[in-house]
Amino acid sequence: MATERLSSIFRQLTPGSSGLNAITSKNADDVVITLAIRTPLAKAGKGGFKDTQLDFMIYSLLKKVIEKSNLDPALVEDICLGNVSEGKAAYIVRAAALAAGFPNTTAASTVNRFCSSGLKATQDIANQISNGSIDIGLAVGAELMSASGDRLERPFHPDILKNQEAADCMQPMGQTSENVGKDFNISREQQDRYAAESYRRAEVAQKAGWFDDEIVPIETEIKDPKTGQVKKVTLTKDEGPRWGTTYEGLAKVRPAFPDFGDKSTGGNSSQVTDGAAAVLLMKRSRAIQLGQPILAKFVGATVAGLAPRIMGIGPTIAIPKLLGKYNITINDCDIIEVNEAFASMAVYCKDTLNLPHEKMNIRGGAIALGHPLGATGARQIVTGLSEARRQKKKILLTSMCIGTGQGMAGLFVNEQL
Repeated sequence: MATERLSSIFRQLTPGSSGLNAITSKNADDVVITLAIRTPLAKAGKGGFKDTQLDFMIYSLLKKVIEKSNLDPALVEDICLGNVSEGKAAYIVRAAALAAGFPNTTAASTVNRFCSSGLKATQDIANQISNGSIDIGLAVGAELMSASGDRLERPFHPDILKNQEAADCMQPMGQTSENVGKDFNISREQQDRYAAESYRRAEVAQKAGWFDDEIVPIETEIKDPKTGQVKKVTLTKDEGPRWGTTYEGLAKVRPAFPDFGDKSTGGNSSQVTDGAAAVLLMKRSRAIQLGQPILAKFVGATVAGLAPRIMGIGPTIAIPKLLGKYNITINDCDIIEVNEAFASMAVYCKDTLNLPHEKMNIRGGAIALGHPLGATGARQIVTGLSEARRQKKKILLTSMCIGTGQGMAGLFVNEQL
């Protein structure tokens, strides 16, 4: 059934002619990105941010935005934070923005679309700029997974649970990964080999310094778990990459969700991670007026739904929908960032959409780098644009799977060629 639905979507969304000229053209009203930065990604519960609160992480990143942008913070009219786990996030982002140096005239809000929250925040700010609601806005994605998770605390109402797909929304993400592996015959070996390549790519990128222009150093404090001593540290690099990781090593890792299957493991699933990313947006005409560097053009983003029990394959629904809207194909995309929530879904999305692996997650993905839930949608934009600049490539496609059965995709044009 799922395969038939995908085939139908592909037939409907196959572009008749290229729309590249339209999306790469430059107009005064284009929404553009003038800054794209992120914190290092740290291991939740034991890494560099384990003793840092979410408010301080966001505050620290917002201070870096002001510093790096050389923009009067009073010109930023709205800040939208993507976050999944913190129910008080709206309080946090407002207070953090004020403390970081944004005046009280700068508004703030939060959005939660699970793993794509950072991309959703970017879309929301871009849409406000496009329709004239604001001139300049900042999209942020942040997650402190050291402090909390996204599991439901209690079941839905019995009347809701009578609907099977509604009940499936309660399935833990590990279970949905095993569902994808079973339903689409994605073997443990395929998943481990994919994960090993993600680690290899992240190692190559980290050793070569490719992340240096996207990461801003963050000063914080960390407590020694044995002595209780607190010391100041400056975090400068991602903690997720495990240099020397091999398929043979990953093949020895025990299944992480034995109640549901035997294919997904701690080695071929995304890491539990703390981190944040920020994207500054405005119209092209405003960026030129203010002398701001134009990094990229925001073309658009879209969302699509699918069965919650196989939520991981959301990109196979969202990507064709987005490309169809702009009349381009996968072959027109130069850099592709697909969230590696689990190797099962990454393999399925790569193979089903015929994504050229040499273009996809070139610096590794969430398996090797980590997946701070609310941040990854923005982090992919930051990483993808950095890679596009390095390679002097033009079209960036990003996509996320979303818990409860959704997919989201975004399209950007690099202008730092």
